[in-house]
Amino acid sequence: MSAVAVDRYDYERALWGAGVRHVAGADEVGRGACAGPLVAAAVILPPDAATLLPDVDDSKRLTPRGRERLCERIRECAVAVALAEISPTECDMLGMQQADLTGLRRALSSLGVPPEHALIDGFAVSGLACSSQAIVKGDTLSASIAAASIIAKVWRDRLMVALADEYPAYGFEKHKGYPTAAHQAALERYGPSPIHRLSYANVARTIR
Repeated sequence: MSAVAVDRYDYERALWGAGVRHVAGADEVGRGACAGPLVAAAVILPPDAATLLPDVDDSKRLTPRGRERLCERIRECAVAVALAEISPTECDMLGMQQADLTGLRRALSSLGVPPEHALIDGFAVSGLACSSQAIVKGDTLSASIAAASIIAKVWRDRLMVALADEYPAYGFEKHKGYPTAAHQAALERYGPSPIHRLSYANVARTIR
């Protein structure tokens, strides 16, 4: 039996049809990295987004080139886009669960057009000025969340490539701060950089 195709605009169409004009999707990237910031993004797509962005998808299922291409198209047609960075130090202070929630909250509150409803990947987020809905695996089920995942991923990847120039010993341009074998070997040799998350066990044990 063939799998049923997912229409990633089902959530948005239901809300638009109910008169909710500004539906925001929100997602974060970098939770599993042990270096660099956590980045959250929020995106409000227009009602004709299904025509403008028919191939929007979870950023993890796209090639780097595909993400870059879609990122530019999303920015061109979106009603509003916002980003929030949670620094490594703040990630250590808050813990990653609170860092996620803080990043998502900041991104949604930074949108130039206030959302009337927010679709959020995975987490229920309190303290928002609008109603919201947490969707498990939302980046594969909602176009707005998928768009946010692309915006956040492209931004963070570019940032980590730039940080690789500042801290060349760690290879951030390759692994983007995630704990690969090569990254761990560099940590063992050089110790943590100023952008490592010291609360992570694999980093903490390399502190000299």
